[in-house]
Amino acid sequence: MKTTQELIELISLKKLENNLFEGKSSFMGSPHVFGGQVVAQALNAAYQTVDTDRFCHSLHSYFILAGQLDEPIYYEVAILRDGGSFSTRVVTAKQNNEAIFVMACSFQLKQEGYEHQEEIPDVKQPEELISWRQIAEMFGDFLPKATKQFIMADRPIDFKPVETLNLAEKKDYESYSNVWMNFNDTPENLPLQVVHQLIAYSSDYNLLSTALKPHASKAHFGNTQMASLDHSIWFHRTPNLQDWILVSLDCPSTMDTRGFTKGELFNRSGELICSVAQEGLIRPKTK
Repeated sequence: MKTTQELIELISLKKLENNLFEGKSSFMGSPHVFGGQVVAQALNAAYQTVDTDRFCHSLHSYFILAGQLDEPIYYEVAILRDGGSFSTRVVTAKQNNEAIFVMACSFQLKQEGYEHQEEIPDVKQPEELISWRQIAEMFGDFLPKATKQFIMADRPIDFKPVETLNLAEKKDYESYSNVWMNFNDTPENLPLQVVHQLIAYSSDYNLLSTALKPHASKAHFGNTQMASLDHSIWFHRTPNLQDWILVSLDCPSTMDTRGFTKGELFNRSGELICSVAQEGLIRPKTK
């Protein structure tokens, strides 16, 4: 999977009956289903049950079990409420009749109100930076096998980190990261529902790696068990997917094998697109 259109096809679910949908999976460099895929597919299922004039403003989810790549995923949507301005849904994803993921999400009519936002960080522009793949090609000999496999996997998004790690030097780094991302070959005039699903898919990247940075002298993808535990998104403004987006993240705490990371996504024009937060497992492997 290399293009945005292929990604849209992946996260667009087949409707089996009222409030029940089926999805498939794609390999993204990990032996299990990529968490962002499940978040995006669950949001696709929920969107299919609300009126077209309502948009998702927030979602909150838990990853329960690792998803299996070779098994279909079934998404059951519970309709909790349709009010005058807001609609609430709960989506449960299942494989082999076991829940692997659950998400609550809320939808709202477009309404006028107060507005402000924080400023975009002052960082290098994507044209001044190199991509994940270029980094892997330059430092491949220093990368653990699992890390190189993940970075080199074909994906519909290109990433360019602002702060690069010296992979030949074992040292700890500050607990923040800024990464530019760009969707490959993005179709124009996508519906807002689809835009939200694409952002949801991308939002699961870079969070766990940011939580590892303060421990980089000893921890990496190869010797650490890593998995998303919960994931939240707040959608603020409609993004421009035709250009680069800045993902600005920081990790205030790691404790008890969990790392907590929060962040913001900005258009290059400085608009705050959405906020994200996640706690993830970062457990040192014993073998």
